[in-house]
Amino acid sequence: MNIILIGTFASLVAGSATIIGAAAVFFVRKVSDKFLDAAMGFAGGVMLSATFFGLIAPAIKTGGIWRTGVGILIGAAFLILMEKVTPHIHRVTGIKGPPTHLNKLALFILAITIHNFPEGLAVGVGFAGGNIPAGIVLAIGIGIQNIVEGLAVALSVFRDRSMMMKAFLIASFTCVVEPIGGLIGVSVVSLSRPLIPYALAFAAGAMLFVTAEEIIPETHSRGNPREATIGLILGFVVMMVLESIFV
Repeated sequence: MNIILIGTFASLVAGSATIIGAAAVFFVRKVSDKFLDAAMGFAGGVMLSATFFGLIAPAIKTGGIWRTGVGILIGAAFLILMEKVTPHIHRVTGIKGPPTHLNKLALFILAITIHNFPEGLAVGVGFAGGNIPAGIVLAIGIGIQNIVEGLAVALSVFRDRSMMMKAFLIASFTCVVEPIGGLIGVSVVSLSRPLIPYALAFAAGAMLFVTAEEIIPETHSRGNPREATIGLILGFVVMMVLESIFV
């Protein structure tokens, strides 16, 4: 029960980091596209590094390469299915999913929900493995990514200064789903230890899909691929160093 509470709380804290980034809308008058793309690239690098060092590596260690491979594929397939059955809007490619009468705001919130659920799941599963330091580092990495995402959502989607409060509230609301994912992840795995490698790999597959489908394409959509790439590499290295120091 303690692990379940810790894992759920950690996913809540990681998700709440979105609010910190969203709060920047009250203080930052303007952010250049280059900075935003570099920051999102950094977030993508953190996600990739956390996926490998925090999820895939321990999955291979506990379950072997084949179980890990199967789990990754199932996790990615789950996100593909979610995108097919849930109407939502991608900031780069537009509306996806089944036909709907929902407005763009609702579609955007649904898209972020699909995006954030795997992050909460990853933190919960990370703690369920019993390695508390590894779970904490994973939560820190997701939190870093969420700060950048909160900033990007608040500033790039709502550029009208008269909508600052609305931008802040919507960007903050997107973090609600993460503790739900965390609770599911830590609870299911805690009840069945043999599921640990599959669950770690499942979360990794979902995170890889989100990073490749959403984060990286967005960083290259405004004509700043070099800045985005440098940001991604820096984010990967920062998360790698955190993993090596604390785990």
